[in-house]
Amino acid sequence: MSGMWGNHFRIAIFGESHGKAVGVTVHGLPAGIAVDEDLIRRELRRRAGGYDQFSTPRREADEFQILSGIFEGKTAGSPICCVIPNTDVRSKDYDKIKAYMRPSHADYTARVKYDGYNDYRGGGHFSGRVTAGLVVAGALAKTYLNLRGVTVAGEITDGGLDEKITAAKAAGDSVGGVVRVTAAGVAAGVGEPFFDSAESIIAHLLFSVPGVKGVEFGTGFALAHMRGSEANDAIYTENGRILTRTNHSGGINGGITNGMPLVVQAAFRPTPTIAATQDTVDITAMENVAYAAEGRHDPCIARRAVVVAESAVAIGLAELML
Repeated sequence: MSGMWGNHFRIAIFGESHGKAVGVTVHGLPAGIAVDEDLIRRELRRRAGGYDQFSTPRREADEFQILSGIFEGKTAGSPICCVIPNTDVRSKDYDKIKAYMRPSHADYTARVKYDGYNDYRGGGHFSGRVTAGLVVAGALAKTYLNLRGVTVAGEITDGGLDEKITAAKAAGDSVGGVVRVTAAGVAAGVGEPFFDSAESIIAHLLFSVPGVKGVEFGTGFALAHMRGSEANDAIYTENGRILTRTNHSGGINGGITNGMPLVVQAAFRPTPTIAATQDTVDITAMENVAYAAEGRHDPCIARRAVVVAESAVAIGLAELML
């Protein structure tokens, strides 16, 4: 199982939803960077559930422990290891899914891939719970980027989402959403053509986030329905800087940043685990069955995923800029 990524800003995530802990190790940050643990705490709080009617009732304290790599408040140059204990688990809710494959979840594919030895409780390593480690790595990446004048911010772009979530939750269902992330202050010249393009690196990370099924930069898929005269970003100069009048390209040309804000959107599918009855298979008996999922789940994962998407973009930019 691959839980490692990166060449310069290297991360390794670990843990399962109902295991003892989740966490991350981060390699590659230069020594001497001041680390604000309150920032990490705030970022984890943004990702946490259990605090409003729009998220899972599962309420984790996320009291993280930094085991290595930070000394006297600054990066020591060695690998940073952070562990986040799991404290609010109800594994009995998942007894049935050992046999009943949840539609559109990883239950079936994980069982096939790992011969049934995978931890299925709460989705195991395939759970959104594991993104807590990504958020820690993202906070460290944002700290590095801030020193370079780069800020990363995300938002939900679907209108009326609260009402949609409330209606879906009442019906035992779920909804998806779109998260837009903007990185401001990225200088021109970051990235490579083709395989290590800025889009390739960032899209790789965003598609690694559970539930992401679509990624677009700038105006994205809508560009396919525009003329070149509409889609092209007219170039001009102001105060010695090269700028564009529009940003349909999302701040990237030829895989390399052009100095305009980097803009990317990620589409999150509706949460697969829902209380409504669905058709599935009892894989132990190889029989068709009807199943209504138990457990605690988000009616919309996109809301809590804003900080996760930000983290993915920040990690990608740190990789490109280091």
